[in-house]
Amino acid sequence: AGSGAAAARELVVQDTFNGTVTFLPLEENTEGKYQIRKHNIYQIQLTHIKDEEWSISIAVSSAEHWFSDGIVYPKLTWLENELLPKLAKWSVEEKHSEFKSTLSLIPVAKYSQVYKELKEKYKEMVKVWPEVTDPEKFVYEDVAIAAYLLILWEEERKEKGLSKKQSFVDLGCGNGLLVHILSNEGVNSRGIDVRRRKIWDMYGPETHLEECTIMPGDSHLFPEVDWLIGNHSDELTPWIPVIAARSSYSCCYFVLPCCFFDFHGKYSRRQSKKTQYREYLDFVSQVGLVCGFHVEEDCLRIPSTKRVCLIGKNRTYSPVQCAVIDKQITQYIHNRQPCALVSHDRRTGLNHNDGSDSVCKEAGTEFPGAETETAGRVWMPGFQPRQKEEQVRNCATLPRDFVDEVVLSVANLLLNATQEKSCCNTDSVSTNNWNQGESLSLKEVAEHLNKETLKRLKSEYGGLQTLLKNSHQVFEVLNGRVHIRDWRKEKPSRKNKPEVKRRLSAEAFKTRLCWFFLHHPDGCSLPSESCPYAHGTEELRQSQIIKKKKHL
Repeated sequence: AGSGAAAARELVVQDTFNGTVTFLPLEENTEGKYQIRKHNIYQIQLTHIKDEEWSISIAVSSAEHWFSDGIVYPKLTWLENELLPKLAKWSVEEKHSEFKSTLSLIPVAKYSQVYKELKEKYKEMVKVWPEVTDPEKFVYEDVAIAAYLLILWEEERKEKGLSKKQSFVDLGCGNGLLVHILSNEGVNSRGIDVRRRKIWDMYGPETHLEECTIMPGDSHLFPEVDWLIGNHSDELTPWIPVIAARSSYSCCYFVLPCCFFDFHGKYSRRQSKKTQYREYLDFVSQVGLVCGFHVEEDCLRIPSTKRVCLIGKNRTYSPVQCAVIDKQITQYIHNRQPCALVSHDRRTGLNHNDGSDSVCKEAGTEFPGAETETAGRVWMPGFQPRQKEEQVRNCATLPRDFVDEVVLSVANLLLNATQEKSCCNTDSVSTNNWNQGESLSLKEVAEHLNKETLKRLKSEYGGLQTLLKNSHQVFEVLNGRVHIRDWRKEKPSRKNKPEVKRRLSAEAFKTRLCWFFLHHPDGCSLPSESCPYAHGTEELRQSQIIKKKKHL
């Protein structure tokens, strides 16, 4: 079978005596027979060391010829750095899952077949993906969601005796791929997003996508649509059950929450006993219940940590109670809006906002514009939709002194961790060696930074990890762990570099000061002539790149 073919089945061999489980992927050939993909066999082994000490390991048949598509065939780095630590963790922890089992609401065999067909049909999208996002993740994730919805809707048609395929609108559709796939599969589809994407032009006129800002209110109802979809819909997520409830009695919804938003802005935690994700899912479920839906929860089979979806396809009330439910929704939204507590300053006689983030809960108060007959009302004045233009928040615009302070703080943390370890280790290497520092997880690093620094970093996409990755000269971030970069181990790949990149590297040589020369207790690990950065101001060269820009 070809390397791109999807595995139809997997043979699992359990050897209880030796404590091994071997996974043999099977592929169907052109004759309809199954054969083992020999290079993708892997085995998990549990070994008893002594007393209550156990070891768990993963072995593969051929690391050199291993094929990975990131979905059916996992990457070796994922097996080693993701699966193995999780298996070790799961082996010793005792707790019940917070979530439903995967694909609990649909027939799994039918889903697997549809997913396989769609994946084969749309695999070329990975090769032509024009966005900056990871094509494998986004394409296969949307293929999986599309497969799920197709089966969900097929089951609904059987349950309700429907003959016509359901229609839907995807609110906050982003790249629009989900709309494109389902439209191609014969579903009456439409996608709306505040910002047009480059990839929209690739889909053609049959895929209906609109650039439009959605303000939750009477002007954005969809009475003609069967389903509303919220696939990572951010600030619209809690509003989708509301919009569905008010669009029509028959309108259903599907949301896949990712980022945590309330009706008015970022969601604020209220229960420390739950994970933030579980708490947010419970909030969105509660919104659905208030809107009069039987809310169902399921886990999707997608390459994402946020894979729990919430579905509202049946109502808890009869059509004659619509007005009562609508009033209930209005009151619930009003109770969650932030209120500015105004206090009187006797000395100045001025009113001021004390900045409280508390939530209004006065009983009997009316939400502004609550009369259902008011045309074009906005359900929450002050609602902030996503900006049409994406803000640059990749830590690149942070003040230089702030970045330098964080870099120095993290570097010292890693270097000091090595010293602490060597004090306890009699077999430690000679102190004459260059101190490479210890590696720490991003979580461990974050725990040593002050709250103000973390708060500032949190406002940037990627936060601490992005800042450290941007500081390429000093750090290396691999699999969630932070290392001090050892330039002695950096292998120049000039032969493989394009001419443009080779020229840019040469032009940037010695145009910036060497951080290690200035700050590392052992200085730079490289001699001056080998280091691409300047060992002192006397070595600094004026950047040729900047010169050229000035002449433009």
